[in-house]
Amino acid sequence: MLIERTSSFKGVTTSGRLYLVPTPIGNLGDMSPRAVTTLQEVDLIAAEDTRNTAKLLNYFEIKTPQISFHEHNTMERIPLLVDKLLAGQNLAQVSDAGMPSISDPGQELVKACIEKQIPVVPLPGPNAALTALIASGITPQPFTFYGFLPRKNKDLKAELATLANERYTLIFYEAPHRLKKTLKALLEAFGGDRQVVLCRELTKQYEEFLRGDLQAAYDFSSTEEVRGEFVLIVAGNSTPNKAEQVEQDTNLSLKAQVEALVATGLKPNAAIKEVAKRNNLKKQVVYNDYHEID
Repeated sequence: MLIERTSSFKGVTTSGRLYLVPTPIGNLGDMSPRAVTTLQEVDLIAAEDTRNTAKLLNYFEIKTPQISFHEHNTMERIPLLVDKLLAGQNLAQVSDAGMPSISDPGQELVKACIEKQIPVVPLPGPNAALTALIASGITPQPFTFYGFLPRKNKDLKAELATLANERYTLIFYEAPHRLKKTLKALLEAFGGDRQVVLCRELTKQYEEFLRGDLQAAYDFSSTEEVRGEFVLIVAGNSTPNKAEQVEQDTNLSLKAQVEALVATGLKPNAAIKEVAKRNNLKKQVVYNDYHEID
């Protein structure tokens, strides 16, 4: 299968271009000159909330017309926007704050443009997750950006159970009215001593970083009046799992290596998989040796 290639440079295609334009997450001074120019020059702006975007446009004296594009009308709007692009119009897509498509609508429109070979031009700019990460003091890489966790308790607990052993730094978004519930779930899934930084109202007047462990963070959310949008930076799990606690000894037979891991509490199949990985062998080879199959 050939790699599909599209170019963002002008003159390569007869269709219009979709510009993904990041907007400030709080401080209007973070709006880049290129973003302002792009919004001035495109034919139409697809905005998550036209009322919020109107304030931004008025501030920078941008007269470009808007059309609403949000999670409730995405499928209805995409054919219309794609038709405009194919007709040669240039469009910009913006969310209420930060990067389009990050916890906001946009991915579906980008995908539709790619399918029609319409150039997609991303502009760099404000992003709450990375802004919080670099100031958190927690290891910045590698990291896993998750965004908003599930709202239903069952789904939330199941998701956190899969993330509990994640070694990478974790980044979550959360609204103030759900912060306490989310911190309680994190506390129960990860333990109270896991380090966390609550990053509040980034780039705004009351920007604040609350650093501590999950127990302290939950206590804060239970006793203080919580205001502002939050980014949660959670340290990865630094506790070795049972397999890692058993040192590799390739001088032992494969069966003995599996038995050593089983003695730590691992299931035989998990132990066989781990031994195969350590010895760079196929799982079936270790399985046969463990079960003494010729």
